[in-house]
Amino acid sequence: MEAERNDVSSRIFTVPNVLSFIRLALVPVFLVLIIAGKDGLALLVLVVSSVSDYLDGVIARRFRQISRLGQLLDPAADRAFIFAALIGLAVREVVPWWLFAAIVGRDVMLVVLGLVLANHGYGPLPVHHLGKAGTLCLFYALPIIMIGQAFPDATAIAQPVGWAFALWGVFLYWWGGVVYVAQTARLVRIARDDEPEVSAILER
Repeated sequence: MEAERNDVSSRIFTVPNVLSFIRLALVPVFLVLIIAGKDGLALLVLVVSSVSDYLDGVIARRFRQISRLGQLLDPAADRAFIFAALIGLAVREVVPWWLFAAIVGRDVMLVVLGLVLANHGYGPLPVHHLGKAGTLCLFYALPIIMIGQAFPDATAIAQPVGWAFALWGVFLYWWGGVVYVAQTARLVRIARDDEPEVSAILER
């Protein structure tokens, strides 16, 4: 674990980080294309983003270019694409606004939990596997729904599959959120110097 931490640098201008910046720059393009109903082009942008996401991970590991900034940019880009897809599809009334509210509401809750933890002297909670699974489901759900919009012949299959991923993703997203709430509530009750108990809580 210590060796892995030592491999994480504070560099900003690395190839993986440049790829992550490009992914973030593609988010507004992706959003405009969805709102304009250009789902085929929007899916193409998403494919380019996904390929760059894969490449930046491979390059970062193989050439030891893992950085703290990259660890922030990568999940930020994923969430930005999810939010852009949600906003664009909700504006077109392809998905309901409650789906957008459910996903954004959970992330707002995490920000509040982070402030509570910081106020008690703790850093952010480690990412839980439930939250990762929920994000992954949503990352698949919205493009599949878009496929149904871009290619009418695929709608009969794409829509139910996309919505299955979406609903399961929201469920896992909030289940992970409940776990974060429970961890935060327990952490704020104990003394900050009680490291063994803190570690035990975070491992649950």
